Amino acid sequence: MSGILYLIPNTLGAEPAEVLQPLDHVIPLQVQRVTARLSHFIAENAKTTRAFLKLIAAAHGLALPLQEIQITELNVNTPDTALSGLLAPLLAGRDAGLISEAGVPAVADPGANLVRLAHAHGVVVRPLVGPSSLLLAVMASGLNGQSFAFNGYLPVDAALRARRLKELELRSRQEKQTQLFIETPYRNSAMLMALAEQCAGTTLICVATDLTLQSESIITRAASQWKTALAAGKGPDFQRKPSVFLLLGQ
Repeated sequence: MSGILYLIPNTLGAEPAEVLQPLDHVIPLQVQRVTARLSHFIAENAKTTRAFLKLIAAAHGLALPLQEIQITELNVNTPDTALSGLLAPLLAGRDAGLISEAGVPAVADPGANLVRLAHAHGVVVRPLVGPSSLLLAVMASGLNGQSFAFNGYLPVDAALRARRLKELELRSRQEKQTQLFIETPYRNSAMLMALAEQCAGTTLICVATDLTLQSESIITRAASQWKTALAAGKGPDFQRKPSVFLLLGQ
């Protein structure tokens, strides 16, 4: 019998000190217990996973000393040919946890390919409850939570980005659908400026930053209001901080 692949949610903070305390407010107790009993993890980032396990260990005894727990990385640089090797321990009957660098695995995360392969081999996949920056942003934005779409990263080139924003705004307006996307944190200001300039004045734009962290900020304004605020130098404090951008055409 094969092992179970647990999809384990991580915190949304890169460092333990950034996480709202206690940990139970972000990661359910049962998830912490399941995580503590596993000795094998497939992780987007081994360093981040060790930091998360240290948080778990503060309240629950780990199955093995941290230095003995096996952590194998699966990230954007992992070739598809390596996935079968990552799945091998599960096929041999060993439970394992798939864990993202932040938030839930397999959503905006390279772990989805491993999950698909697990299904193809009849491995039980068990998703666990935890923080998703995308869903938290939709919940808190005040935009349409009945219909929304995640679009990943938009083009870096200014002209291509402007064109894509126009496409998303038109789709949002026609379908009454909230559009979500993310940006590399050091380009947050450029993204918000592009949104304010390219979108119609009535289009609603939400910027959700550092969700669940002590520095959390969620602001929804019309594009015209954002444009005025940015011109006055009153933009959000989000430089180099993970943010989710949302828009809803009116």
